[in-house]
Amino acid sequence: MIPMNWQRSVFLGLACIALTGCGADVATTAVTTTKLQAEQAKQAAAQAEQIKAGLAQAAQRADAAASAAESQ
Repeated sequence: MIPMNWQRSVFLGLACIALTGCGADVATTAVTTTKLQAEQAKQAAAQAEQIKAGLAQAAQRADAAASAAESQ
């Protein structure tokens, strides 16, 4: 086995430190992205509920109008 010189050892050590730092950045970004996606999903669910409520009200109004038209 070829012995490593000190420059190569220092370079490999610094490379490992740099890659470890990048890994932490990637993990932080992943967590932030997951939180944002969860918030967006919550907002989409709230909007879906509002749409369902609006459709139910429109159906009730249509039924009332049809009943009123039939009684005339």
